[in-house]
Amino acid sequence: MSDSNAPISFSSAEPLPYLLRPEGRRPGERYWLHLVLFTLTCFTTLVVGAKMEFNFQHDRAPFAAGNEYIPFFDVRWVLAEPSRLLLGLPFAGSLLLILMAHEMGHYLCCRYYGVRATLPFFIPAPTLIGTLGAVIRIKAPIPSRAALFDIGIAGPIAGFVVAVGTLGVALGLSKPLTPGMGAPDLAIGFPHIFFLMHHLIRHIAPGYSIAGLPLTRVYLHPTAIAAWVGMLATALNLLPSGQLDGGHIVYAVAPRVHRAFSVVTIAVLVGLGFIYVGWWMWAGMILVLNIIGWKQEQAPASPTLPMSRWPLAALAVLMLAVTFTVTPFQLLWK
Repeated sequence: MSDSNAPISFSSAEPLPYLLRPEGRRPGERYWLHLVLFTLTCFTTLVVGAKMEFNFQHDRAPFAAGNEYIPFFDVRWVLAEPSRLLLGLPFAGSLLLILMAHEMGHYLCCRYYGVRATLPFFIPAPTLIGTLGAVIRIKAPIPSRAALFDIGIAGPIAGFVVAVGTLGVALGLSKPLTPGMGAPDLAIGFPHIFFLMHHLIRHIAPGYSIAGLPLTRVYLHPTAIAAWVGMLATALNLLPSGQLDGGHIVYAVAPRVHRAFSVVTIAVLVGLGFIYVGWWMWAGMILVLNIIGWKQEQAPASPTLPMSRWPLAALAVLMLAVTFTVTPFQLLWK
């Protein structure tokens, strides 16, 4: 996800891509902060991944909350035997790789166009996945609609490609649910890409243990959960509204309809909130971002977006369609 709350003064746009500049360090970059946040995110995702891997190896119910202070974040269990953190490497490594790919897609594209941007800020949090994601901050005006489009779409494409590859490997590591296994405390909703990949496995390896099973009867390997997070992040970022990647893409394609798309997106999320209440929170966040950047011009109106970008715009719509799920997850506590 990119944050482009930069002053709107295109005369200050820098003319040469950073990749072509002799100097290495960019002014004002706080490398220590990026390192600290990344290290903390490594720890929080390892904590979550360790318990996922332990449950997977011992055929315990996935997403089962115990007596931890924060549900699904059993830091006491990990610290009681710190070597358990190593169990979290498959999940944490896969998830951080997907998030890094997404943000570096934005970052490298910014550097290509000479747009000053920060390195990714990872956000550690004691959540179900151990993080709130990652973000870069764009700190200079974007010089053209083509640059805005490329910067906006580069992240979702990079993250999606890595997530698809991760999912393909992860389904090969997954196994059937053991009969009599306890019920989970949380159920995840599968985006269409999961069903497509599962269907592909049926054709490539029809004799594999999970090939003939519905996904609801498959015990997903923790790396598959990392891929699921990557797909969810892709869908959320591609929503065509405000300062989200999807909003940047819409603005680059047709600036005049950007505001209408933003309003419609918020309205749709409010409606979906009656099915999954989390969409109300997301709609509120997007509304705030829209209010903050309502009058900001994201890129100059001219020149228009080259026709060569239209196939990529269609790809963005397709990625949103296959990664979006109406009910990402549902708590099953009684």
